[in-house]
Parts: sequence; structure tokens; C-alpha cells
Amino acid sequence: MAIISSSPRSGGTPQSNTVTLTARSVSETVNIGARLASYLKRGDVVLLYGDLGAGKTHFTKGIAAGLGIDGYVVSPTFTIVNEYRSGPLPLFHMDVYRLAEFDELIEIGFFDYLAEGVTVIEWADRFEELARLPERTFSVKIEEPEGAEDVRSIEITLPEGAAPLRAKEEKC
Repeated sequence: MAIISSSPRSGGTPQSNTVTLTARSVSETVNIGARLASYLKRGDVVLLYGDLGAGKTHFTKGIAAGLGIDGYVVSPTFTIVNEYRSGPLPLFHMDVYRLAEFDELIEIGFFDYLAEGVTVIEWADRFEELARLPERTFSVKIEEPEGAEDVRSIEITLPEGAAPLRAKEEKC
């Protein structure tokens, strides 16, 4: 199911904390999100990158399940933020696609959310400021390889000092 790879940063330095996993179904995408949840703690941020329909919300459903969140997780496309507080650690699921400026995110209490729980942000590429967040920021790029319907390549970059995420050869 999984392939481990080190990817070069823009400066050409390999990222030793980067793993690439292959999901061959929606349930595998959800399961990979759940595995990542075991690394998350209060104040952590997960930046999600991917085209429309890539699986960002399904990945977030997995994070919610892994954090013990009850309830149905949906995309916050029109609400900007969905709050899930039924687990031991709150999850704040944000979709910044419809925001024009980073300041709009600040106005809705962005930094307050960061202090309270785990924050997952869809469409993170909309604002370069998100790439400069606190040390515990996880980056997740979800892509559909050309011609591979229902298959997703999920590249996860862990923050410096995090224990490596191991790719499992068995199905998630």
C-alpha cells in the first residue's frame, strides 16, 4: 500500500520527515488520516494541499476518527470553519478557498483556534503565511496520479523533530 520517499525541498535539501503513501480507495485515504492523528497534539496544524476532489475532506474525516471525534465530518466550504469538540482534543476544520486575504482568517479567530486544539486547513496554498506557522505544522499533499482513478498519492511532511511516520506495506 505504501511507498516511502524523501522529497527535495525547494532548496534541494532532502526532507527526512517526508513519507509518500498510496491510497487505492476512499477508506484507505481515511485510514491514512487516522494514522496521522496519532501524532497530533494541542496546537498542531495540518496544512492540506490538493485539487478539488483530491480527498482533503476524506483525509480530515480520518484525522477526526483518529482523534476520537464523534459525528459526521463535512467540508467547511461555505462556513469557513467547522468545530468538532466531541473528542478529548478539539478539531477545527478550515477551508480557506473562499477567503481573499489572510487577514480574513485572523479576523475569525485563527490564532485562538491554534491554541485550543488541532487545526486542519484545506486549500493551504491560498496563503503563503500558512507555510510560516509554528513548529508543529504538518504538510499533506494529496494528488490523483494521471489515469489512476480512485488512487491517491499522499505526501506527508512531519515537522522537525517528529518521530518518523512509517509506511506500512499492508493495507491501512
